[in-house]
Amino acid sequence: MLTKIIIGAATVSLFMSGVALAGSSTVNGAAGGAVTGAIVGGPVGAAVGGIAGAAVGAAFDPPPEKVVTYVREAPPPSARVVVKEKVVVGHPLPQTVVVTPIPDNPTYGYAIVNDERVIVEPSSRKVIQVIN
Repeated sequence: MLTKIIIGAATVSLFMSGVALAGSSTVNGAAGGAVTGAIVGGPVGAAVGGIAGAAVGAAFDPPPEKVVTYVREAPPPSARVVVKEKVVVGHPLPQTVVVTPIPDNPTYGYAIVNDERVIVEPSSRKVIQVIN
């Protein structure tokens, strides 16, 4: 029984990474985790999946609309910043990219890389959202 729970939890974690990125919210992560967990491990799997999904979903909650608006309207840097790496949500920006803090919300920063505006977690430099 313990083996089934462990295998179910591992499977749920694997499935939840995709669900969390698709939904990008705690609620969607919890719901998707519970459904996947129930399919894999029954009631216990649903409980484990719901908790795991909520945790993964919370890691990718979108920034507040005020932050998104600020980044959309921020003036571009004087010099164009181009990097070879593709800008990917969840991955850190290269150290050569300057991350500018958002004045009203220091939890977030932004950069304009390869002509894309991105919202970044300043401490880890991880991309939280790419603004289209």
